[in-house]
Amino acid sequence: MSEADTAAFLELVRGRRGHFRLESGHHGGLWLDLDALFTDTRRIEPLVAGLTRALRAHGVDAVCGPMLGGAFLAQLVAHALGVEFLYTERVAPAAGGGLYPVRYPLPRALAGRVRGKRIAIVDDVMSAGSALRGTFAELQAHGGTVAVAGALLVLGETGAAFFAEQGIPVEAFARDEYPLWLPDACPLCADGVPLEDAAAAAA
Repeated sequence: MSEADTAAFLELVRGRRGHFRLESGHHGGLWLDLDALFTDTRRIEPLVAGLTRALRAHGVDAVCGPMLGGAFLAQLVAHALGVEFLYTERVAPAAGGGLYPVRYPLPRALAGRVRGKRIAIVDDVMSAGSALRGTFAELQAHGGTVAVAGALLVLGETGAAFFAEQGIPVEAFARDEYPLWLPDACPLCADGVPLEDAAAAAA
């Protein structure tokens, strides 16, 4: 994907520089405000179309996305592919801590619908991949086969590397660099930059 693709995506969201604790537990220096991304589907139609073209080759039976933005994207892509739409729900622990503490269970009505199906999992943005990792684990637990992971924007290598280790290809409309740090190796912490809990703000 080109730098123009990345720029096209970033124009649609408000990014803030700072020091953020992400849902995965990692620390990062950029936060994207994605709340309004899907309010005007005409703006994102070229991005969704680009990702849909990439996913079509994987021959999936369904598309599943984590609430909220991933589910909105999954519904659009599933409709374009003419396949079933599924979603998972975000369940955060009362006391966060460690890496990847958030779970993404399927609603009870959908849990029995995934067995034996080839499924694409998608999210609006993947950096560490917390939401997609949780969705992947849930679908596997219910007998689904995750054939491909996709995102409108893949930031960095952390999330993509996890899926590569599972033998699952990652498709994206755009990609960009994005350093993530473990809390005890975060240079922003070492410099005393105030930490903002981005995951709590998004919940």
